[in-house]
Amino acid sequence: MTQPSNKALVPFVSVDNMMRLIHHVGIEQMLIDLANYVEDDFKRWEKFDKTPRVASHSEVGVIELMPTSDGEAYGFKYVNGHPKNTSEGLQTVTAFGLMADVYTGYPVLLTEMTILTALRTAATSAMVAKYLAPKGADTMAMIGNGAQSEFQSLAMKAICGITSVRLYDTDPAATAKCAANLASTGLDVVICKTPEQAIEGAQILTTCTADKQCATILTDNMVGAGVHINAIGGDCPGKTELAAGILTRSDVFVEFPPQTRIEGEIQQMAEDFPVTELWQVINGTKTGRTSDRQITLFDSVGFAIEDFSALRYIRDRIKDSDFFFELDMLADPDDPRDLFGMVQRAAQ
Repeated sequence: MTQPSNKALVPFVSVDNMMRLIHHVGIEQMLIDLANYVEDDFKRWEKFDKTPRVASHSEVGVIELMPTSDGEAYGFKYVNGHPKNTSEGLQTVTAFGLMADVYTGYPVLLTEMTILTALRTAATSAMVAKYLAPKGADTMAMIGNGAQSEFQSLAMKAICGITSVRLYDTDPAATAKCAANLASTGLDVVICKTPEQAIEGAQILTTCTADKQCATILTDNMVGAGVHINAIGGDCPGKTELAAGILTRSDVFVEFPPQTRIEGEIQQMAEDFPVTELWQVINGTKTGRTSDRQITLFDSVGFAIEDFSALRYIRDRIKDSDFFFELDMLADPDDPRDLFGMVQRAAQ
């Protein structure tokens, strides 16, 4: 039986190799690197195909595909969101992604993206906060201490200079887990018993809860002037975290309005509710934070271009490394018109 040609082999980054890569690079450096890749792609936003993700909803969760292309490379991510999974000992979110060459259509990378999504989400949050958070912000409230919380905290430390994080979760075990994981990172970690206590003295308020419902994690009277809200838990229809009154007092920044109006906090608002697209702030064509007392809100739902950036980073980073192995994924007959003959000869 003949061996597959190089054209048939696709680099695959497994969970094990992703973890090896993180330890090799260093998690904070990897968050910084990913943020730079995301920022660079936001600067060339207009080159990308843009469409709301393709979602299949059920009573227990959602399964989504998130595709985009810059004309030279094509990428997509498969991702699910099943809040009930935690109670069954499973991850709420799992993902994998693929990048392909537009010219040939051949895949050039397949990778796990459960860990990578956590990294890119945190990196994007901190990249945005760099533009929108109050100057000199040093304290973050982390409300919701599940799988994302440590990544979010470390990204804000590495990219925005946060020195203290105040933790709250309805499940004290989740907070204890997060506090233990962050204990040796150099952050001052404060365990809080209420969300009100968590936001005391915090300039960045991050909400990351998983319940698939219209929840009110932050009420209107909890949010004062001069803060940046990083709302990342609301990411599908019928799932929100903020009281509508907060939105009316905030300047709201979004990734892709057609998707955010369906999935984000602004699904609570009228279709003409004003928002600013982040890529315009990063390009300098729109303003971000304009005053110390302004409330800025990143209504984050996650967009395919951020996953493309993460795929692009992994593709570049694994070159000439041993952080992947090759999968025999693509049929590559000697004569491209003779696929049947290749199958027949395999038995010989």
